[in-house]
Amino acid sequence: MRRGLLRSVRQCSLQGSIVSRNRRCLTSIPSGFTDSSPHVKFPPCAVSVSSPNAIDASALKVTKTSKPMELVPKDKLVFGRTFADHMLEVDWDSKKGWRAPVIRPFGDLSVSPAASVLHYALECFEGMKAYKDASGCVRLFRPALNMARFNHSLARMYMPAVDGPTFLSLLRELLLLDEHWIPEGDGYSLYIRPTAISTTRYLGVGAPEEVKLYCITSPVGPYYATGFKPISLWADTHHVRAWEGGTGDAKVGANYAIAIMPQMLAAQHGCSQVLWMNRDTASGAYNLTEVGSMNLFVLIKDAVTGRPQLITAPLTRADVLPGVTRASILELAESMDGVDVKEACLSLQDVAKASAEGRLMEIFGAGTAAVVAPVNSIKYADESGTVKTVNVPSGGDAGPTAKKLWATITDIQYGRVDHPWSVKL
Repeated sequence: MRRGLLRSVRQCSLQGSIVSRNRRCLTSIPSGFTDSSPHVKFPPCAVSVSSPNAIDASALKVTKTSKPMELVPKDKLVFGRTFADHMLEVDWDSKKGWRAPVIRPFGDLSVSPAASVLHYALECFEGMKAYKDASGCVRLFRPALNMARFNHSLARMYMPAVDGPTFLSLLRELLLLDEHWIPEGDGYSLYIRPTAISTTRYLGVGAPEEVKLYCITSPVGPYYATGFKPISLWADTHHVRAWEGGTGDAKVGANYAIAIMPQMLAAQHGCSQVLWMNRDTASGAYNLTEVGSMNLFVLIKDAVTGRPQLITAPLTRADVLPGVTRASILELAESMDGVDVKEACLSLQDVAKASAEGRLMEIFGAGTAAVVAPVNSIKYADESGTVKTVNVPSGGDAGPTAKKLWATITDIQYGRVDHPWSVKL
């Protein structure tokens, strides 16, 4: 059991030689929480939860596992199937507030079968990664944006907010304890999944009275082990993942649950992912929103000027998730020569027309898992039910813009380029 997180380097030895090697990387005060982006915006919540207290990081209790698990060989890693030895857990209730945070051996949760998370999907989560650079230092990529989005999701589920620096302090302890689970090498990382669930024992539909915040981690390998593999999309005109005023701008499980069945339909059409769209009731156009669980980018030549435009769906309707990778791509692309950046509605009809006129250049998804996922084709059924295909010129590889953005972001993530977006722990 240990108390106090912001300790001296001398007191930070958790994993013997592993941590000793990285002591030069450690900072005594969490940094990176001044990061912001004009492309990550959340509307103020009309109502919010008042908590009796905040999480007290100095009260952290650590129980180390007596049965450490064997590390899985890097070439055997499958996303989300392997988990590190420990997890972070903090309970909250509406009367007493946050209890002391705990780091304990990874294991099952004990919740009532009446817990409202099981009946009404009262939960939310985040997705981020820890990376090891060439010197063995552990890094996070823009964690402040993840925390801002997590708090937005918590507010949408009417759960108490979490102080960003406090959570980073606790996460830092978890990562240093399980540092040997962070695989080294380009493309390898430790996926981090902060989660909050309502554990309220109540079959009525109501605000959470008890919440469990926890965080688990999972070592993962490269999304593209042997080079880029472009994906094909099924443009679904019958199912909607998110809608105006809904929860599309929050990272909640219900958004993903309703996407599984349409994903199976996409597979039946020989496609890798669903291209999600919302129909404009006035024009009848199908506006593109996201691809699978990623944000979507289209590089297209303007019909008048011929100048390339990188376009992604706007956040104004709350039907698109404000992705950290999305924001980073927009900020980087704004400084690229020869490309205009736009957050604007773009319809399936617009893309099909641009393809027919030779103006379509690239399409790619963007997210934490892959950074960028190039697209080589879009299939859709027209009004008569005939399946048609829009081919993307980049074909069997990523286009030059997607490649450049991928290289720039991964260089930052792995510390090959010094950048304030990369936060050392």
